[in-house]
Amino acid sequence: MRTAEGWLRHVALGGGETCLELAAGDRLRVVDPEGGQPGELLIAASGSPPEGLAWSALTGAGDQVPAWLRAQTGAALYQASLFGQDSAPGGSIEIAFSSPARVVLRAPGVRMSPESQDTATALLAEILHASSQRGLAPAPLAEPLVDLRIAAGTAAAYMVRAGDYIQIIDVDGRQCSDFLAFHAGDLEAGREYGIDPTTTRTLMGTASPGPGLHSRFFDLRQRPLVEVVRDTVGRHDTFMLACSAKYYDDMGYPGHPNCSENFNRALAPHGVAPRTGWPAINFFYNTLYQADDTITLDEPWSRPGDYVLLRALEDLVCVSSACPDDIDPANGWEPTDIHVRTYPAACNFSKGIAFRMSPDSEPRMTRETGFHAATTALTRRMVEYRGFWLPESFSGNGPIDEYWACRERAVLVDLSPLRKFEVTGPDAEALVQAAVTRDIRKLAVGQVVYTAFCHEHGGMLDDGTVFRLCQNNFRVVCGDEYVGAWLRELAQRLGLKVWVRSSTDQLHNVSLQGPRSRDILRTVLVTPPHQASADELKWFRFTVGKIDNRAVVVSRTGYTGELGYEVWCHPDDAVAIWNTLMTAGEPHGIAPMGLSALDMVRIEAGLVFAGYDFCDQTDPFEAGIGFAVAADKAADYMGKAALERRKAQPMRALVGLDIEGHECIHHGDPVYIGRAKIGEVTSATRSPVLDRNIALARLDISACGIGTQVEVGKLDGLQKRISATVVRFPHYDPEKTRVRA
Repeated sequence: MRTAEGWLRHVALGGGETCLELAAGDRLRVVDPEGGQPGELLIAASGSPPEGLAWSALTGAGDQVPAWLRAQTGAALYQASLFGQDSAPGGSIEIAFSSPARVVLRAPGVRMSPESQDTATALLAEILHASSQRGLAPAPLAEPLVDLRIAAGTAAAYMVRAGDYIQIIDVDGRQCSDFLAFHAGDLEAGREYGIDPTTTRTLMGTASPGPGLHSRFFDLRQRPLVEVVRDTVGRHDTFMLACSAKYYDDMGYPGHPNCSENFNRALAPHGVAPRTGWPAINFFYNTLYQADDTITLDEPWSRPGDYVLLRALEDLVCVSSACPDDIDPANGWEPTDIHVRTYPAACNFSKGIAFRMSPDSEPRMTRETGFHAATTALTRRMVEYRGFWLPESFSGNGPIDEYWACRERAVLVDLSPLRKFEVTGPDAEALVQAAVTRDIRKLAVGQVVYTAFCHEHGGMLDDGTVFRLCQNNFRVVCGDEYVGAWLRELAQRLGLKVWVRSSTDQLHNVSLQGPRSRDILRTVLVTPPHQASADELKWFRFTVGKIDNRAVVVSRTGYTGELGYEVWCHPDDAVAIWNTLMTAGEPHGIAPMGLSALDMVRIEAGLVFAGYDFCDQTDPFEAGIGFAVAADKAADYMGKAALERRKAQPMRALVGLDIEGHECIHHGDPVYIGRAKIGEVTSATRSPVLDRNIALARLDISACGIGTQVEVGKLDGLQKRISATVVRFPHYDPEKTRVRA
């Protein structure tokens, strides 16, 4: 990724490394964004090592020197240590290279035990090249079969065999590439059957591609021709034509090059009849619907080196363009090259979507949780959730069966995508106290508290839990990865000596929930005398012990409204712990549970979900979690003044709705009294245990009284109304007797 200043950024993940090539005149800047992460630089240089670091010579023998460095003929090998356990967040080291060098940056670390906080975090390597790097494609994913550069404003056709992969790369960023694919066998027989966007949208039910089964593109015979395997951008156009002569003629640019005519020329040798406009997959094209249903466009989201990886499901004739549009933002006003590579089927690339914590963060492809091998043995219905693959439901059960297992027996739910941050240092308590709405000074060691994280205007950044491991050691668990960066920014603003370090990749968790969960846990959890046993563990407390002789932290928390626990472990131990819990739960009727059933139980229990029940325009009172704002907290904290003002003058509140009849309602549906819209539905589901449709809704404070009659609007909100009644929420077990059991 290229920063705004022109530095090319690479990442060495915690416990990992990254390899770099530098030329004479290049500058290298290494950054420790989270602080406290030791680093190591290994270089193979033809001359003396660059100044500014304490280098030591290496012999080149042993596994500590990668073969990639040892292979540099005639180069000397050197090593230097960077940073340390006390390095400040955001610390950096910059060095200049007077001669070419190969460099390996390492972020060493050991496996973190669940009760400790010695997590390994990422280091950034940023390179400012002396010469322009524009036009350089990233390294291939494997040895390519085809390596094709498509110059700006042109198009090219190429053959792909069934099972092979197609990588379409935006070399310099913000450049669109239209794509067509035809069934090769049909073309040889004189029949044209290519990707048809309308058929694809109809069968997939979406205008945008996603990985896995729902990423396939079909022809008019409804045969899948390609599927999306990887996507590092996440925004493309699959519902408009490739640019044509008419567009440029109408804009006053007659004779302007266009993708449709370029396609005609490229496909002519394959016997494809020309068209004035080609329906295409417009990769990287940023078209969007406006509120008035008109279509507009803006610059692409793609960055230098971003790509889409496809897999051919038939023998194909493909054509790709580097769009010539330079009269609007479609290509960032400056058309550039597209690069196409194909790879053999034997490569078997993993599937994923790029996840970015923030727009300027490095992308990470969808990854697997530690429990992935266990869950995928039971289902193929996996969905991407916050950068991880999670089960939507399980093949042997289904959401309704999983729901009843949670309410009547016990379930296991993989919730590893929750973000975890280790907050340590002499000012750790001061930082957490300043960041959350709870009074952290009252939190005892071994206790957990549910809280909100708010912006200064009172809107919520996220919700989550805080664990107190000891006096100056906390663990923050939440949904949004940006919370870690936000905490570090707050610490810097307040001048606090504290480290906030991500442990998400070192700590995965499975949720054991349901009325039989304690009976299961007591048979497998072993704790030392000074830690609580399964029977002794109280609500919102945690204990340290072992399951199957593997270290775990177990908290009495959950997201279901039932008695339950969360088991936190290292990813390497996850499958063994899953299997142990499932085996122990067999006599109790345990079942795995996916996200679909989890959504049902959490709505019944009145548990809020980011992006649905709250956002940065919603304060905790409006999100229904006003109890998480400490009324007697004297110390200042983020958003305190705004929250006091909002509490004194409430505008909206979250309420429960009982829905009349059996018609489905959804997130975002408007709620009316007469012709006036007084709120909207935030979450809704069919409640099996209550045998009715229910919802959470945020309404004007004047309409929040129990028993108030409202209507949920469908169609345009006026032609169709569904009657509903404001009721107490949570709908299920409002006194929380079950979770406290």
